Amino acid sequence: MATNKPAVSRLNYQAKDFIPQLDAALSWESIASPEVEKTVHQIIQDVRANGDQAVLAYTNRFDRRTLKSAAEFKIGADQLEAAANRIDPIQLEALQQAAQRITDFHQYQTQDSWDFTDAGGSRLGQLIRPLNRVAVYVPGGKAAYPSTVLMNLIPAKVAGVREIVMLSPSPDGQLNDVVMAAAHIAGVEQMYSIGGAQAVAAAAYGTETIPAVDKLVGPGNIYVAAAKRIVFGRIGIDMIAGPSEILIICDGKTDPDWIAMDLFSQAEHDENAQSILMTPDSGFIEQVQRSIDRLLPTMERYEVIAASLENRGIFIEVPDMDAAIEISNHIAPEHLELSVEDPHSMIDNITNAGAIFCGRHTSEALGDYCAGPNHVLPTSGTARFSSPLGVYDFQKRTSLIECSPESAAQLGEIASILARAEGFEGHARAAEMRIPTKQTPPIGNDKKG
Repeated sequence: MATNKPAVSRLNYQAKDFIPQLDAALSWESIASPEVEKTVHQIIQDVRANGDQAVLAYTNRFDRRTLKSAAEFKIGADQLEAAANRIDPIQLEALQQAAQRITDFHQYQTQDSWDFTDAGGSRLGQLIRPLNRVAVYVPGGKAAYPSTVLMNLIPAKVAGVREIVMLSPSPDGQLNDVVMAAAHIAGVEQMYSIGGAQAVAAAAYGTETIPAVDKLVGPGNIYVAAAKRIVFGRIGIDMIAGPSEILIICDGKTDPDWIAMDLFSQAEHDENAQSILMTPDSGFIEQVQRSIDRLLPTMERYEVIAASLENRGIFIEVPDMDAAIEISNHIAPEHLELSVEDPHSMIDNITNAGAIFCGRHTSEALGDYCAGPNHVLPTSGTARFSSPLGVYDFQKRTSLIECSPESAAQLGEIASILARAEGFEGHARAAEMRIPTKQTPPIGNDKKG
């Protein structure tokens, strides 16, 4: 049971079994239980077979609602605008400022189609087109995540997606005004108050009311994550995200209260969130621990923070910053804070991180809300091969190939040789038929008749 003074695990780089200990502390199994998978499969099959009727039944059951028809799912643009007018003007202005910064940043990610003509006369290129229809899932209920709305919707808008659908559950019929205001600012035209596996199924297969989409993005609970995994292939998804995580590399010269609060900023997400401090200064670890013990009782979510730090928090002592970078690349953290004098001297050697926050004054919290880069980041070590959500996630690429007669002859020679090496005679002949002087083997048996 967590206390107000959580016992954070401590690891030392010099220990013989350091890496196995670290990997054990990092381990996170995100795969849903067989019972959850079975339930989600049943929900998806029911929605596929019965459409709105199934979504309505599950929504009334799981969200404690009494809707009579699927038409009541839809939240109109006028309702979103009304919510924006109801919220505190200070909140509205903050949402608008954040939205503008997120838009400005993602504008730099846009790409145009391109092509070139090679020396042989072949025109080659790539057509870059936006997806036609995307759904954004935004958790609802007690949780209110307007930042999720902005971070997931704005890149899709910048990418030029023609139609964006927002799905957000409203348990007990409660809709959050700040979330709806964020949807209004982001330009949402279609919002449906549904959630869970039934919402994912509706987005994947479509119902009489909910349009099928090309891709679904956004966080959710274990049922949503399991459903996204199951429908992947029918539609695209962003990722199966694990718990939030932060790694802070500090030289021991930052205010320990700042570091403690940055650790809290991830730990307060939930009991499975992971907060890690890595430093060559063992005395600084003690300072941060004292800050944690003093500040934790002042936190609104102190029980969640205490459980997170006790269950998954780690203090790591390293001999120097080179070792810190080595271990950081091994961890591949979602959020990496470089709370050091000269963060830029370290960046070139950091190969695995979702987002890097440089310098003592750059808290991870700024990235969650308003810095500009996307806060949807790879978790659980997937920064080794994944990237933050961006404009590129809402675009598709089509290769363009056009041969002149001369280049068709030149490439045909190469293709026919390689095709026969693979045992594909049809490929070889198709290529050779575009070579004017090539004598291809006769089709069929010319000795017959």
